[in-house]
Amino acid sequence: MVEQFVGTWKLTASENFDEYMKAIGVGFATRQMGNMAKPNLVISVDDAGLISMKSQTTFKTTEIKFKLNEEFDETTADDRKTKTLITFENGKLVHKQTWDGKTTTLERELQDGKLTAKCVMDDVVALRTYEREA
Repeated sequence: MVEQFVGTWKLTASENFDEYMKAIGVGFATRQMGNMAKPNLVISVDDAGLISMKSQTTFKTTEIKFKLNEEFDETTADDRKTKTLITFENGKLVHKQTWDGKTTTLERELQDGKLTAKCVMDDVVALRTYEREA
């Protein structure tokens, strides 16, 4: 289940992320920072099944805590206020954010020991790859 995602992950590759940020409405200055940032993603699960997902960069650290299949309010790194639902489907953590009549999906999965995050907004897809920190 989710335990396979637990750990600290370092961003090693990012494809089409600027276009994805444009598609979700991120402004120019924030996109510049987003493109330069190489976040560490820290995922943990406590005994009660509460999952923590923390994104750490030199600019900003964001953290969400959630239970699978339970909708919650999220304030994203770019300050969108979303209704968010995270599920576990076919070995993937599926992170769905809805705001202002829009929806984006982030699918995180493990492939060859790496964590990939596929970010989808309409027909724009970005792929971000993370490697586990030692």
